[in-house]
Amino acid sequence: MTKPSLPDLLHAAVSAVGGTERPGQVAMAEAVAEAIDDNSHLLVQAGTGTGKSLGYLVPALAQGERVVVATATLALQRQLVERDLPRTVDALHPQLRRRPQFAMLKGRSNYLCLHRLHEGVPQDEEEGLFDPFEAAAPTSKLGQDLMRLRDWSDETETGDRDDLTPGVSDRAWAQVSVSSRECLGASKCAYGAECFAEAARERAKLADVVVTNHALLAIDAIEGAPVLPEHEVLIVDEAHELVSRVTGVATGELTPGQVNRAVRRSAKLVDEKVADQLQTAAEGFERVMELALPGRLEEIPEDLAYALMALRDAARAVITALGSTRDRSVQDEDAVRKQAMASVETVHGVAERITQGSEYDVVWYERHEPRGGAAYRHSGASLRVAPLTVSGLLREKLFTERSVVLASATLKLGGDFNGVGASLGLAPEGTTGDDLPVWKGIDVGSPFDYPRQGILYVAKHLSRPARDGDRGDMLDELTELMQAAGGRTLGLFSSMRAAQQAAEELRTRVPELPILLQGEDTLGELIKNFAADPKTCLFGTLSLWQGVDVPGPSCQLVVMDKIPFPRPDDPLMSARQKAVEEAGGNGFMAVAATHAALLMAQGAGRLVRATGDRGVVAVLDPRLATARYGSYLKASLPDFWYTTDRNQVRKSLAAIDAASKAANA
Repeated sequence: MTKPSLPDLLHAAVSAVGGTERPGQVAMAEAVAEAIDDNSHLLVQAGTGTGKSLGYLVPALAQGERVVVATATLALQRQLVERDLPRTVDALHPQLRRRPQFAMLKGRSNYLCLHRLHEGVPQDEEEGLFDPFEAAAPTSKLGQDLMRLRDWSDETETGDRDDLTPGVSDRAWAQVSVSSRECLGASKCAYGAECFAEAARERAKLADVVVTNHALLAIDAIEGAPVLPEHEVLIVDEAHELVSRVTGVATGELTPGQVNRAVRRSAKLVDEKVADQLQTAAEGFERVMELALPGRLEEIPEDLAYALMALRDAARAVITALGSTRDRSVQDEDAVRKQAMASVETVHGVAERITQGSEYDVVWYERHEPRGGAAYRHSGASLRVAPLTVSGLLREKLFTERSVVLASATLKLGGDFNGVGASLGLAPEGTTGDDLPVWKGIDVGSPFDYPRQGILYVAKHLSRPARDGDRGDMLDELTELMQAAGGRTLGLFSSMRAAQQAAEELRTRVPELPILLQGEDTLGELIKNFAADPKTCLFGTLSLWQGVDVPGPSCQLVVMDKIPFPRPDDPLMSARQKAVEEAGGNGFMAVAATHAALLMAQGAGRLVRATGDRGVVAVLDPRLATARYGSYLKASLPDFWYTTDRNQVRKSLAAIDAASKAANA
């Protein structure tokens, strides 16, 4: 039997999802197939509207080996499992003569834990265990959520939190889920045979395609205990997010509240002397943290070093004691012990990591606004430790065993793939050497005609934004642009404070245009309301730069208040910048400009989401037009028609507004 051709398979899959084949998608599918055949690696930039999920799924399914697809967002995971994969598998079946199986796999805390649900939560308070279902008044929101979870547990097949609609609060979910460290293990647990997380793992072991998220991929790479089944091909979608997700997983944190929880959880399970040692160490740590000032710790101060060593040694003693004592008076003691062990091991791990002081780690204090609740009763400071870079880790763990395809709408910054490649541990494209992974970058373009569909406007006449300075002229400009556009504005701000100030000010200036502000409702609701009414505007920060997909007339003006460089006092970014400079590189370009370029490319990508979309991306920061790095940032953005003429832009916005009104009249 002749092997079906890739163009035929792609054609069948595209027809099945009701799409149209695009040249970029065909080029992408061919490049993915080639990388898999050569056992090499591929970075592929595929603009919005290319149909990139089919561009990698079809060649991956055709080659017949096991594939893991890791995505950054829940929405994309669901889209793959509920829509793209079922249709693609059905469409390819007649030609492939097989029906590849697929499954979704997430971290354990995403699944309902039947043990927690039926046996209650080991509590931190003095009375030991209690049943949350009895303690939470049935009339309270928490009580109602818990009753709903109990009913749902009888009917759900997956136990996956994302299958529960409407959802429940984090607080309610915490009562019925466990982390992998707190889990008793299927063999020891009375509910092991029915466990939802174990069932998901079993399904993943049997599947040809496993869909997961970046965080689980990072845990799999970092912790050495494999979570994902063995696989020959790894596809990382939304790959521009990977480095920050891996950094997040590799970051450790200690807070007084968390240390005190570990003390409370373990106190009843070990003898008094060992418990007192941890209690004393916790008090010492809390005293040091009360005086903590935010910022990087290039060297660990003596008082902190002493407190951390005391904490490390006391935690180690508790871990040893927990392993050797048994207390039959504690009901369901295994679960209580496991939760205590998880808490104390985390404290021990972070304290030891900071005391050992690796030159590859960055340590800093962070202060948080005090909020209510037990976790925040203590000092609002945390001690954090993160890797200076994850590139070595990614090179070693990601690119050695399998072929890796990294796909995103934004991987090519300043005109090439080397910046993103370096952050992933890849040498510049074309470099050869014994241990160097072989890779290539390909930009398959976009089906959109950017120069005709969009304008990039830089407000060159505005004053340069100063840190925390008054930006009255920027607000004047924003007001005029929004009025010209008739609303339809997505405002992307570099800080929450800037977004709040702008929303407050503009709600007074242009009351006829409703302004939604991130944080005033869930992101899903805000986006839904923004899309429903063309006059409505939406203001917010980081998650809006990447998570808004509103085609059509509701989003015709995307405004960036300023170039989103990392804050100069961001400890991790400034440490990374300094390290590049010490190695003889340009730290600003390698770290700050790359970070800004990625966010701006993502932000500008919110404007044109469909072939009929028209509009303006307005950057209210003159540095994009005047600074030397401006051309690098512009080269990272879609190829819009470019202008600094404010009158031209107002006319264009008014014309787009009039055309939209006429079309919807």
